[in-house]
Amino acid sequence: MLCAAREYVEKTGRRVIFEYALVKGVKQIKLADYLQSLGYTPVKQQGRNLWYKSPLREETDASFKVNTELEKWYDFGIGKGGNIIALAAELYHSGDVAYLLKRIEERTAYIRPASFSFGRQHSDNQPYQGLRVGELSSPALIAYLQERGINIGLAKRECRELRFMNADKPYFAIGFPNMAGGYEVRNRYFKGCVAPKDITHIRQQGEPREKCLVFEGMTDYLSFLTLRMRNCPTMPNLDGQDYVILNSTANVTKALDVLYPYERIHCLLDNDHAGWKATREIEREYSCRVRDFSHEYRGYADLNDYLCGKRQEQDLDLPQQGKQDRPSGQQEQEPTMKKSREFRM
Repeated sequence: MLCAAREYVEKTGRRVIFEYALVKGVKQIKLADYLQSLGYTPVKQQGRNLWYKSPLREETDASFKVNTELEKWYDFGIGKGGNIIALAAELYHSGDVAYLLKRIEERTAYIRPASFSFGRQHSDNQPYQGLRVGELSSPALIAYLQERGINIGLAKRECRELRFMNADKPYFAIGFPNMAGGYEVRNRYFKGCVAPKDITHIRQQGEPREKCLVFEGMTDYLSFLTLRMRNCPTMPNLDGQDYVILNSTANVTKALDVLYPYERIHCLLDNDHAGWKATREIEREYSCRVRDFSHEYRGYADLNDYLCGKRQEQDLDLPQQGKQDRPSGQQEQEPTMKKSREFRM
């Protein structure tokens, strides 16, 4: 259906009809099949309902329901639900339907009818059977990182290469370790997690650091390191501070205890509503110790888009942190990014 819709627009050039056909095709995708393509499998089944641990946040008990007859989902933890497009909106933190359709369409090659077994040996990591962890060396993965502008030497130091089986087919991906022994999983076509999901806390050796930088995901962290290496090749000072990578804005509460000892907390989260909310949550906890540096790459969705020079088509209407809502004692800071794209902090 999706391919037929795309062929139609190529022949006719009628974009509105194409998007209508694409929406109609996307809604025919079963939610269980789509979730499985993202690496999520249900914990149990009750009649027509499949129950999952929420893909939108961290939880121990399954409270995310999919009604397989109505093809609707509902997350009892956040009080939201809807169809597959509404799910994509929550997963990708966007209300742009064209963008969401594109993200769903990217998964169609990996969507196949899902079948589940709910025996006592069920594993959270069922999609990652026969998992092997090794040095990052795959030419395809390295090419993917290069396309994102990432310094490969740094990526090899920070990441691992995962090889695993899913539905009797071999796969490989970049693995970014977290504090709980799990991995964030990335390749050109897939974004997932080897459970347990958690934050990543990178602490330097020697004397405790007084400053910690907070990032939303692996690619943002690697982008920052790459920018530092590019702009200050002789003295990048990569070990002058610690780092926390949330691996999801849903993990921000997990980061609060980890951030407690630091005198200075610099947030470099995405320029979207989820990133804005996560930064505000950290500010509420630690007040004047927190600096929001997202304004340094305003006009870009995140640090990686800034690194690659990929501007947003339009800025999101996010509240700006000005003098009226700046925590007491925190002074206005002059921007540190120059026209040469220098990145210092």
